[in-house]
Amino acid sequence: MLAACDASDHNQPFATYLARLERTLDRPATQPHLAVSTPRRPRTGQLRIAVPADDLDVLDFMDLRGCTLQETIGKRNSVLGRHARDSQRLLLELEFLRRAPACIEMLRRDGDNALAEQLTRNMATKHEQLPARIFNATLGNDEYARFWRPATLSRQYPDSTSSAPVAALASVNALASRWLAGDYAADNREFELLLYDLSIGDGGTLWLALDQQAAWLDAANSVLATYAANGPMCRGQIRPEAADILPAVVKRFFIQDIQPRAAKLGQRYHQLLPPVQALETLLEDALPDNYRSWQRRRDQDLENYRDAPRFHVRQLQTLLGSCGGINGN
Repeated sequence: MLAACDASDHNQPFATYLARLERTLDRPATQPHLAVSTPRRPRTGQLRIAVPADDLDVLDFMDLRGCTLQETIGKRNSVLGRHARDSQRLLLELEFLRRAPACIEMLRRDGDNALAEQLTRNMATKHEQLPARIFNATLGNDEYARFWRPATLSRQYPDSTSSAPVAALASVNALASRWLAGDYAADNREFELLLYDLSIGDGGTLWLALDQQAAWLDAANSVLATYAANGPMCRGQIRPEAADILPAVVKRFFIQDIQPRAAKLGQRYHQLLPPVQALETLLEDALPDNYRSWQRRRDQDLENYRDAPRFHVRQLQTLLGSCGGINGN
């Protein structure tokens, strides 16, 4: 039998339920292996996509006098600009794309068609580089890494979660879609605040909670499978005592004590994962191979873990089917 957990432990309802199943069916459970962390996303430096610099040299920069674009290039080429965070680099590139058209128009009026054409080519190149820039500033950055870093689980999770990361995910996706469509407007402060809200998100905590829940339910399924290996629970007029006790155990310790939290975990899954996947789809062609490998592992794990309660219910229904189901006769 499993040792009892502390009443404050988020594992306690599972341990109690598993012990009741063992006692009712007189079968031992496979001890659950409870993960303490999740597969770690590759480090930011390992994910960063190298983006080639443009071909504007110092003389070209001087020829841009009178264009606000010169200020943007100056900021980008400064010491601070060269060592800026990926989010700030993205914002500078967006500023370049916003300011370049007016500068190109001015150069054409002044008869400097060669530099105007060079800027036009740079604009096209920078737009093509946007998926990589956006990836570096979002999915590949430190804030998203913290989003996927699990916190210590408690019985209050996921009741204690914030709506801020959910709203931030939607807002970042909307911004990325606009930028890729050619609308380069950006509020620097707003974007950085969105990234902060993402950094306090609970993607990794959700992953760990679903993993541990699945491990407990797999252990419960092992009890059911061991009992079912001997054939149907009820056979004709033969109805074991367990057929009447098990439905009560399921209702009291699974349906009442475990399913409500399982439903909330499922709801949190649908709040967090689809918007992350939407941004990944938007940037699909730019995703590095090491990110894709981690992404596949994450999606496979989360999908399997998410379905664990539903699979356990099917196992219960199968075992109790010969006795009238979970609700009995």
